[in-house]
Parts: sequence; structure tokens; C-alpha cells
Amino acid sequence: MNRTFLFAITAALLAGCAAQPRQAEQTVPTAPASALPAPQEAPAKPAPAVAAPPVVAPTAAPPRNYVAASLPAGVRERQGWIADIDSAFRHLRIPPTAENACALAAVIKQESSWQSDPVVPGLPKIVWGKIEEKAHRYLVPLPVVQAALMKTSPNGRSYKARIDTLRTEREMNLLFEDMAREAKQMGLPMEMKNPIRTGGPMQVSVEFAESHVKAWPYPYPRRDSIRHEVFTRRGGVYFGAAILLQYPAPYQEMRYRFADFNAGRYSSRNAAFQAALTRLSGRKLALDGDLLNYQGGQPSGSQQAALAIAGQLAMSREAILRDLKQEKTSAFGQSELHRQVFALAERRDGKPLPRAVMPQINLQSPKITRKLTTQWFADRVDGRYRQCLSRVAAAA
Repeated sequence: MNRTFLFAITAALLAGCAAQPRQAEQTVPTAPASALPAPQEAPAKPAPAVAAPPVVAPTAAPPRNYVAASLPAGVRERQGWIADIDSAFRHLRIPPTAENACALAAVIKQESSWQSDPVVPGLPKIVWGKIEEKAHRYLVPLPVVQAALMKTSPNGRSYKARIDTLRTEREMNLLFEDMAREAKQMGLPMEMKNPIRTGGPMQVSVEFAESHVKAWPYPYPRRDSIRHEVFTRRGGVYFGAAILLQYPAPYQEMRYRFADFNAGRYSSRNAAFQAALTRLSGRKLALDGDLLNYQGGQPSGSQQAALAIAGQLAMSREAILRDLKQEKTSAFGQSELHRQVFALAERRDGKPLPRAVMPQINLQSPKITRKLTTQWFADRVDGRYRQCLSRVAAAA
């Protein structure tokens, strides 16, 4: 096996070694922000659109800024964090209320413990384990792969040495980019997607960030790609605030926003719809917040259940599918399908049904070593959020 072929195989192996846990999958409208009278929502691939909270009228007194009080004691580079959060709220038009500031602070604490480029414990072991697993499928012994990775990389160190000392996702992202760049120069096929899909202090989705800037221009000067901005403190905070707070959510409790941050926007609202649809149709549905199947193949359980009771709903097949396609936007909550399902289910039960339910999703990732769920994530962050509110109240 020649060295060039081994390098190609190894690059392909590395491309699949950093799977991320399920997290919010968002895209945003493609129109430039200047063309939008207000942030709009797009019916594109299963995703919510950017939608800013109501902007305070120019004549109203500005809301009190609680950002500084939301940071716990002992945070390193405290003034830098405060400046980046303040800036993100200002550019995204998110009021710096105690609730918003503490929600953002709680997620940052959960995802990175206030590290701009958080360390992933045991990352070299995780990467080598996935490489070995995939090498086995190619019938290539791991020592052969390791020999190929002795090739010197652009920073002067071998690829093997860089893997052996990996600490963060940012370092792994740079490693993959160097391999992909070299493979392209060697004329090797490197069309595989960069395996690093989240990063930074809030574990922001790179795909979301790249989509967000198409509708809401990135406010900071930059020399590198938006992908690289995600791994910075200012970029991670900016896009994290956008994912978490820059959309209208119909929730009375902040923990459902935390669930959406982990599982996808409106997952909590959609899980409540699935619970009502289960009661009405008699079909047991997974309360995962996904109403359609975007992987191809069979229609989702929620779609089948809704179509099976089209007569009860007094809706056509086309109307049901039309409404289901709005599942990742705020509009679905006002759709005929949503209204009819809840009205009929509540009439049958004789009591109101909740409009938000915690999505039941198991989180999977090489980085996760124990059973974790979206509910665990939301409850954990909600605890930090309440601690922050108490801290802010005491400071006030």
C-alpha cells in the first residue's frame, strides 16, 4: 500500500471520528437582514428561522442590564465575557434582562464552564478509537494507519503527534482542515464533510452559524471563515445567544428553551403536540419533537397518525401535510392542524393539555460515557439558571 493511498484512507477515517450528540438543527432565511422589515421564518429544511424578540420602543426607558450580575464569581477574563455577551445582545436585539442573561450564563456554564475553547477529556483516545473502528471496516490494521499519520503536517508536527495531544474541538477542526487541504493538493478525493459540527463555549452548531449570517449579517470584522468564528469566545457567545433566545417561543418556563437548545427549536412544543395526537389517534408516538421524517423512507409516525384521523380533523391530506411542514417555525403553533388536534383531544379528555412537553431523547456521542437525555440537559441547565437568578436578585 503506497503512502498516498494510506493518507487518503486515513483522512476518510478521520472524517468520521467526531460525531456530535443531537443538538439544535437550525437554518435561517436567505434574504439579507436589510431586506427584512423584521426577522422572518423560512420553510426550508427542518429548521426554525431567526426571529428577534420585540424591540423596545425608542421612547421607552432602556431595560436594566443584568449581564455583569449573571456571571458567577471566579470567572476568568470576566470583563471580556461581559463585553462579548453585551455585544451579542445588542447586535441580536435581545434585551439584557435577568432572565435572558441568566439563560445564556446557564448554558455557557453547562457547555464549557466558562472556557472559550473547552477541553474534551480523553479526546485522543476517542479519536483513535473511532479511527480503529473505521479502519477495521477497510481491513486496514491500525499500525498501518498510524504509520501513514507520521507524515509531517503544515504546522511542523506529524499528524499522529497532533492526534496524540488533542485537547479541544478547535484543535481537531484545524487538524482536519490541514488534512483536507493536503489531500486536495495531492489530488485525492476529499469531499467528506468536516466532522466537527459544534464548538466554542456554547457548543454552537457550525451549520446554524453559517446559515444565520445569510439573514443577519455578522457584526464583527473577521479574517477567517464563520466556522472559525464559532470557536472564538465572541463568535460562540453571539451564535449561542441567537440559537437560544432569538426566536419567539410559546413557553412559560425557560427550561423548555433549554430543551430546544439541545433537541432543536420548538421540540418542546412539538412534543406536546405529539402527546395530544397520541391521545386523539390512539397511536403511541415518540415524543421527540420531530413531526416529519427528513431521512427519506417511510412517513413519520406523527404524519401517519395525523393522516389516519383526517376525517375527525375535518382536514384534507394536503392541508395536514402543509401544516406539518411548518413544524420548525412559530407558525405551526397557530396552524389549523395544531388547533384542531388540541381542541378535539381536550374535548375528549375534558381538561386542558399542556402546550409544552419535555422531548424524550437519548443523547449519543463518543464524548458521552453515561446515559444522558434531553430532559437531563434541560433540568441541569435550569438548575444553573435558577441559581443565577438568585445571584442576580441578591446583587440587586
